[in-house]
Amino acid sequence: MTASKKQVTTLVGLALTVATASAFAYTGQQFAAQANVTMEQARATALKAHPGKITDEELEQEKGGSGLRYSFDIRHGKVTQEVGVDAKTGQVLENAPEGPNAD
Repeated sequence: MTASKKQVTTLVGLALTVATASAFAYTGQQFAAQANVTMEQARATALKAHPGKITDEELEQEKGGSGLRYSFDIRHGKVTQEVGVDAKTGQVLENAPEGPNAD
């Protein structure tokens, strides 16, 4: 294989990697079609419940509420709070300090 073919192959591989990564911008995005609440709406709800900086976010199937929730780790000072927002109703399901066994 010539150098230019190797470069093209490398660039195509890189482009596919970037395209795949952007297709799933957050963990659990494959469940988004089942949610009535968008990630942006859930973020706003979570930050209203516990102001700070979101350090992790995901959409997950978990017991409680409708069974589908957005989960946010929100850092304020030295404390990280886990805030769960029901993805179908927008209700805050959890607002507690992150435990020692964080996901």
